Amino acid sequence: MSFEAEIAAVFRTERGPIVATLIRLTGDWDLAEECVQDAFARALERWPREGVPRRPGAWLTTAARNNAFDRLRRRANEATVVREAAIRSLTDEPMDFDDSGIRDDQLRLIFTCCHPALPPEARVALTLRVIVGLTTAEIASAFMVSEATMTKRLVRAKQKIRNAGIPYRVPPAHLLPERTGAVLAVLYLLFSEGYAASAGAELIRQQLCADAIHLATTLTQLMPDEPEALGLLALMLLHDARREGRVDDSGELVPLEQQDRTRWDTGKIDHGVGLLETALRRGNPGPYQIQAAIAACHATAAETSAIDWAQIAQLYGQLVSMNRSAVVELNRAVAVAMADGPAEGLALVDALTDAGELDGYHLLPATRADLLRRMDRRGEAAVAYHQALVLAPTDTERRYLAKRLSEVTL
Repeated sequence: MSFEAEIAAVFRTERGPIVATLIRLTGDWDLAEECVQDAFARALERWPREGVPRRPGAWLTTAARNNAFDRLRRRANEATVVREAAIRSLTDEPMDFDDSGIRDDQLRLIFTCCHPALPPEARVALTLRVIVGLTTAEIASAFMVSEATMTKRLVRAKQKIRNAGIPYRVPPAHLLPERTGAVLAVLYLLFSEGYAASAGAELIRQQLCADAIHLATTLTQLMPDEPEALGLLALMLLHDARREGRVDDSGELVPLEQQDRTRWDTGKIDHGVGLLETALRRGNPGPYQIQAAIAACHATAAETSAIDWAQIAQLYGQLVSMNRSAVVELNRAVAVAMADGPAEGLALVDALTDAGELDGYHLLPATRADLLRRMDRRGEAAVAYHQALVLAPTDTERRYLAKRLSEVTL
């Protein structure tokens, strides 16, 4: 692994936990982010000469902590004294200081970001910024808004936390239900960003998927009787089980019907199916359980030809009735196309195109192009592949679409 790749891996692994720890200790979100950023900048200066430390996370935590200490020492007020005392007590391990029993600083931070006083879109955006370390531009892209709009949302959310005195902790048991939906949504977005990156050279950000699965596992331990938490963890595991088959050895995207199922992780599939069965026995199915059931249909089929597309289309119909979104409608169109023929699916896709709800979303023209290709309408397929190619966010997807385009223009 090159030095640059090693640094990037350390950033992906260590940034979120260190930011969460510094926010716990200082209560200052901007200070925490700035100090962690400075610590990584210092690492880039020193590690090429001195080598990467045996415990890079501890090195970065110490550097960020000392930086925060220096900055706070320069602020002469009473609150600084309290914060300095907290920073001096910092150890490399997170501390348990409330009655939730949860020791994970990142999960505490997610619950703080998901406080009901914050607007729903701000909760997710703030989590992606401080936990995942996505740039404002990347988050804006995920939400399909301008970077300026997203910047304002993030600033307002941090001000709201500071001005309202929102506590940094997992709420007590009787307040957990009112935040569960938002926390589950954040964890799923975290996983989704790892499963299909919104920007960059790589399609998959493996560490984000691992972080999301870890946090979802912790949440199921906190709320063992919450079926949607179990459903979400099952959904993540069933998707992540197919990770090795989604790209080939040269990093090229492999569509689902062409994936080598022997590369799928059967242990994760079995675990995910077991969690889904436990959740469904609670008798309260929700959107994450339905999506996990769809993922299970794909993951447990003996071969591609054995996938029960009719059942998947029916499940998507249930999902639309529970939690309608244009993206879910698009996925349902694909399932209908596979079950009843591409013309049936294309009619649904064209209705979505006319509605304009998914303007700028590359998978809309990519799906339309694929259906037209299957119907041997090559000229129209080429136009749609062109549209998708312009909108695709990652190099991996652009290479895949370019290959498809060349196939219909030969």
